[in-house]
Amino acid sequence: MHTQIIGAGLTGLVAANILAEHDVTARIVDKGRSVGGRLATRRIGSAVLDHGAQFFTARSDTFSETVERWLAAGVVEEWCRGFGKTDDGYPRYRAVGGMNQLAKHLRSTLPASVEILTSHKASAVIPLSDNLAVSYDSGARAPDECDAVISTAPVPQSLELLDSGGLAIPPPISGVRDLRYHAVIGLLATLDGPAPFGPTGAQQTPDDPVFTFRCDNSTKGISPVPAVTFHAAHALSAELWSQSDADILAVLEPDAEAALGSVSMTEMQIKKWRYAGPVEPWPERCAVITTMPGTVVLAGDAFGGPKVEGAFLSGQAAAETVLAALRSDS
Repeated sequence: MHTQIIGAGLTGLVAANILAEHDVTARIVDKGRSVGGRLATRRIGSAVLDHGAQFFTARSDTFSETVERWLAAGVVEEWCRGFGKTDDGYPRYRAVGGMNQLAKHLRSTLPASVEILTSHKASAVIPLSDNLAVSYDSGARAPDECDAVISTAPVPQSLELLDSGGLAIPPPISGVRDLRYHAVIGLLATLDGPAPFGPTGAQQTPDDPVFTFRCDNSTKGISPVPAVTFHAAHALSAELWSQSDADILAVLEPDAEAALGSVSMTEMQIKKWRYAGPVEPWPERCAVITTMPGTVVLAGDAFGGPKVEGAFLSGQAAAETVLAALRSDS
C-alpha cells in the first residue's frame, strides 16, 4: 500500500509519521525547496527570523502529549504565557533555533522508506482503473501511482489538482469550494539595536489596522542579533497584495519606524503569505473526497481549527482516515 502526501508542512509530516508507524509506505511531494511550509525561518546576514508561524499553544490532550515529547527532546521550549501584562496560563512555545527546526525534526524522525521530493509541484490527482496517480508540472517526473492521496496544500490549490485530474467533489462536501483564506504580508528587518517590545520581545495587537504582530527575534531567543518580524493586518495585507515590494515598503515603513522608536532598520525584506489561515475553518479535521478507486483526503489548518495545533490534528486525522480505508480494502 502506498500513500502520496502533497505538501511537506506540519500536516503532511505528521501524517507521514503516523502512516510509517503502521508500515504504510508514503511519499511526500512539495513545490518548495525544503520542508516546513509556514513553519518558516529565514536568514538575513547573521540574523535569524521566523516569518510564518511565530509560536504555538497546546489546548488538546493529544497535542499536549506530543509537545511534552518535543520539550523533552529539546526541540521546543516555552517562550512566554502571553504578550500583554496578564499571564493567561497558556504557554506559548517556540522552536529552538527557529520554527523551521520543528519541521526538520519531524523529517528526521521519518524512516528511510518515506521518500521526500522537494522542488516538485504536483499538477493533478488522476483516478485510474483501480488506483490513483499524481502527475507533475513540466513533466519533471513520470506520474506516481498510489492507493491514497492526502493533499495538505491550501484548499484552492488542492481543488486545482482534483479538477485537473477530473475528480468530482460529492455534494455533501462541495462546500470546501467556499473556504477562504486570509493573506498576510510580513515585513522583515535587521535592526541596529533591540526593539522596544517589552520583556518577551513581542507585541500582539489584533485590532491594530497596520501591524497585528511584531517580534524582535533576538529577544525571542532565536537570532544572535536584533531582527524584527512585522505581520500586517489582514485587511491591509489584502489591500496591498498586488503591489510591488517597494510600494508595500513605502506604506509599511513609517509605521514600523514609529513602533521601533529610536531603533533603526538596516535591511528590509517583504514576505507574502497568500494562504496564511482560514477565514472560517471546515468543521471536520479533514475532508474525504472519494474512496474509489483510491482514497483522497484534504487536510491542513483549514480543517477543524487553524494554527499549528490545528495543522497537527488535521494531519493525524487524515492519516487515520487513510489507515481505516486501507484496512477496509484488505
